Amino acid sequence: MFTCYSRILNCLKFTLDKAARLIYHQTCMSHAMLFTGVDVVNRRPRRLRVENRRGEEKCGRKGFFVMNDSWFDEYMFEISVRRNALPKHLQNALAMPPIVLPPWDPMGSLAC
Repeated sequence: MFTCYSRILNCLKFTLDKAARLIYHQTCMSHAMLFTGVDVVNRRPRRLRVENRRGEEKCGRKGFFVMNDSWFDEYMFEISVRRNALPKHLQNALAMPPIVLPPWDPMGSLAC
């Protein structure tokens, strides 16, 4: 989408990284999706099959999308994973005291 605008206007450069987009409210967590499959090449995820909560009539192919891994690097903020599926160092991090975020922190809510 941004590339299209840059081509049309030939002057805009969208250069904010993920952290800056959160700080300046240019992105936010808006809804949940369910990962239902992954395409792994050379032990690295390449594409993910995603079920969107909006239903099969509203979007995607029967409610499913295929998204590439680089999209998730930029636009995914939180995931839920079973504890036993986490690497050991992340399992150990769960024993640390939680960090309580202020209500205005962009990671503290699921609303834009």
